[in-house]
Amino acid sequence: MASTTSSTAAPTAEENPLASDTSKLRTFLSILRKFMGVTDLASVRFSLPSQLLEPTPNLEYWNYLDAPNAFIAIGTSDEPLDRMLEVLRFWFTKDLKYAKGKPCKPYNSCLGEFFRCNWETEDDAPKISTAALTSAPGSGASSTHSGKLAAPKGLGLGSAGASTVSVPQTAATPKHPIRISYLTEQTSHHPPVSAFYISCPEKGLHARGYDQITAKFTGTSIKVMPGEHNLGIFITLEKRDNEEYQLTHPAAHLGGLLRGALSVTVGEQAFISCRRTKLKAILRYYDEGWTRSINKVEGIIFRYDPDNDDKVNIKDVPEEDILVRLGGAWKEKIIFTLGPKPVDSHPPEKQTTIIDIAPLSVAPKSLPPEDKQLGNESLTLWGGVTRAIHSKQFSKATQLKQELEEAQREKAREREKTGEEWKPVFFTAVTDKGGRPQLTEKGREVLKLAQEGVWDIKPILAEG
Repeated sequence: MASTTSSTAAPTAEENPLASDTSKLRTFLSILRKFMGVTDLASVRFSLPSQLLEPTPNLEYWNYLDAPNAFIAIGTSDEPLDRMLEVLRFWFTKDLKYAKGKPCKPYNSCLGEFFRCNWETEDDAPKISTAALTSAPGSGASSTHSGKLAAPKGLGLGSAGASTVSVPQTAATPKHPIRISYLTEQTSHHPPVSAFYISCPEKGLHARGYDQITAKFTGTSIKVMPGEHNLGIFITLEKRDNEEYQLTHPAAHLGGLLRGALSVTVGEQAFISCRRTKLKAILRYYDEGWTRSINKVEGIIFRYDPDNDDKVNIKDVPEEDILVRLGGAWKEKIIFTLGPKPVDSHPPEKQTTIIDIAPLSVAPKSLPPEDKQLGNESLTLWGGVTRAIHSKQFSKATQLKQELEEAQREKAREREKTGEEWKPVFFTAVTDKGGRPQLTEKGREVLKLAQEGVWDIKPILAEG
């Protein structure tokens, strides 16, 4: 679980690592039990032994570009419905780290800490064309030459003749790379909030938002929800007259504490909307079955009135407004069908795979060289703690972690004494009511240099 909760004094850590993940979870559970009934764990200043931490900075871990080729495909189609499906395909890839890996607790972020990176990806996502799906011979007829179902142009064939628009695994070394640049900064400590900005000028795309969570321990799991400043991910299609999509986050549960095997399930609802095209998607997640997690999601895309946006449940949407239905398991495969009828009522050849998680894994990042990173850059700031954890020197890791935390508290006391108001460097404000952070001139310049593959930003920060 990515978390931005802060910490104070840590329990004593032994040099010997805890025996196993199970014993780590038992220790974690014993700490959490002290906070039963607390409304928001993110507002509580508690710490974890260094053995329980994943040696990863929170700002590095907490991003949405696990499959960058799905992101750069947004806005490809000329049709509004197809663009909404492109956004949904990206949405289902943004949490590969949870679908394919184990949840973890990264380091808490310090005020003013920042992280930047690039992704290099291939422009290889299949085109989405609902018109082609409607008119394709594969929707009911067979090819006279091969006897096999004919796929619409841009669509591949899956099992049972069904088509797929799922993205392939991001190549480690793309042949024709498109670059995406990312910048995030911890803009607030009370409450913990970070602002982020994703930029892909070549595709005319950017995304931004605030990451903030609230968390509550239920006794058997931790329920994580968006905080008040986290209004979702805002994606802007610059080449489509700045068409904007708002993607709101559902609630998640970190479970398996009692079993000794952490797992993430998602529940409740998420919404994706575009005021300009007057299209909206409702995604309903189901987190638990009778005996196990089912990771099921169902959804619809429908026409809506942005000025009278009163539909929050799938069952409340009139059938005549429903354009697409989706269904499946968000950790496995999700399919969509055209029209209001249930997904299962369509024959396989009319069911299109929008995403198949099975062959995908988290794409690698391109990071600034160590000698180009600043002292408050995540990988440098937490470098000593990371090296100590990797070498199993947990007492040293805890000591270094406490020193960083105390230095942050000392800076806060100094600001309070002098009446100085802290301001972010790369974003214009700590938060804003619209949920859309704005870059400062320095923030824009850092992203511009990252696009050029230039990592030395000391001259920029020395200005003004």
